[in-house]
Amino acid sequence: MNINANFFQRAVVPVDEQHWVASPQPGVERMMLDRVGGEQARATSLVRYAADSDFPAHGHPGGEEILVLSGTFCDSSGRYGSGWYLRNPPGTAHQTSSPDGALIFVKLRQMPADDLRTVRIDTRDPKAWRRAEDCEACEVCLLYRSAHEEVSLLRLQPGQAVNLDTRGGAEFLVLEGQLAEQAASLDRGSWLRLPPGAACECASGPEGVTLYLKTGHLAALTP
Repeated sequence: MNINANFFQRAVVPVDEQHWVASPQPGVERMMLDRVGGEQARATSLVRYAADSDFPAHGHPGGEEILVLSGTFCDSSGRYGSGWYLRNPPGTAHQTSSPDGALIFVKLRQMPADDLRTVRIDTRDPKAWRRAEDCEACEVCLLYRSAHEEVSLLRLQPGQAVNLDTRGGAEFLVLEGQLAEQAASLDRGSWLRLPPGAACECASGPEGVTLYLKTGHLAALTP
């Protein structure tokens, strides 16, 4: 299965064009944003857990990255509410569940084999945020940085332009507010991926915007 599988093309999935599909496990649904492969795939998805649903123990040979968007997500390491960022390196395994339902953003099989750090960050903690070095009107919550990529949450004031290094590609998920990109207005829940070297013409909407942002992660890919 290939969904937005050409990483050298701009890809966008507005929230009003998202379609949920059942997973193999009852009570767990997925909104596939990009995907290369079958059930065991390199994938970026939104995943929705119904209350009291679970997913059996499973491994992540290529690693797993999670941002909890709402509800409570549980795995073998603990319980995580809205705003938690989790990073499970290649070779890890866990069983997952949700007592009251949850919505999570998930990236699978996208880590190099030498990416061995486990990360747990509560982005709701004000101490996790700081002023961006190159933008007085921006706040950033750094989640992960390596030679391969940088992952953060970015909070912009109304009408603030986004100036990014897109040589290695860029990926956005709108968490709050609205993002203006080219001629489109992307509301909360919308997803956007820009290929390496693409021009970044983005700005926050009239109420500002909070974004999940990943850059650099597509640099190693070849056409």
